[in-house]
Amino acid sequence: MSTLSWIILASFIGGVLSLLLAAMLALNTRTSWVAKLVSFAIGALLGAAFLNTLPEAFELSENPTQVTMLVLFGILLFFILEKLVLWRHCHLEDCEVHDPTHVIATTAGAHDDHDHGRSGMMIMVGDTFHNFVDGILIAAAFMVDVQLGIVTSIAIIAHEIPQEAGDFIILLNSGYTRRMAFLMNLLSSFATLVGGVLAYFMLNALDFLILPLLSLASASMIYVALSDLIPGLHKRPEIGATVQQVTLIMLGIGLIWSVGLFAHRH
Repeated sequence: MSTLSWIILASFIGGVLSLLLAAMLALNTRTSWVAKLVSFAIGALLGAAFLNTLPEAFELSENPTQVTMLVLFGILLFFILEKLVLWRHCHLEDCEVHDPTHVIATTAGAHDDHDHGRSGMMIMVGDTFHNFVDGILIAAAFMVDVQLGIVTSIAIIAHEIPQEAGDFIILLNSGYTRRMAFLMNLLSSFATLVGGVLAYFMLNALDFLILPLLSLASASMIYVALSDLIPGLHKRPEIGATVQQVTLIMLGIGLIWSVGLFAHRH
């Protein structure tokens, strides 16, 4: 097989296989458990950002301030994007998202705990960036050595499974149906194939994009976890719920750390 064939095969299988395994994990979960698993998704997002993408960005940059500035820019960018999403769904004062009585009613026991797709859209943008960078990394590894490319692909698939599962949970929490969540993740997964093929033909030209893309991916994960998901956990301030939430967040972080540790060893 040619190098390009290996890249296409690994990028396609890597994106689709990780998506299918994540879907089996997340979509077979009972709906009543989704709110609890949001805590796990928060841990997975923060773990992926602070233990994976940010360290890689710092390794690529000779100036750490450049990375932190890109992350700050990314957080501001996603804040603006979220405002645009809110504006699209609202008519200024006449808007249930901005209606305090709606918020009180929801907190008091209404079943509409969704965030009108905001966090789902944000995470899909960030995940597409991340998948695109994964494709570039796969192509770069195969262009060095086929064995290195195969090992890199396996490591990326292993890392993507818990993150993709977290994305599914976030999309369900945002109000998307299971079918729509699967289709959105499937579309996002093709960014791996696009990144791999483009990198094969234009690796030197695209090399400068890896750092900003990693930084923006980190910013999106941090923003969604801290801005959209964690505030929802405060609706249950009781001690038992808090212990459960912290435990699940730590499990999400621990799983990402374990997968990263295994990948580095191999």
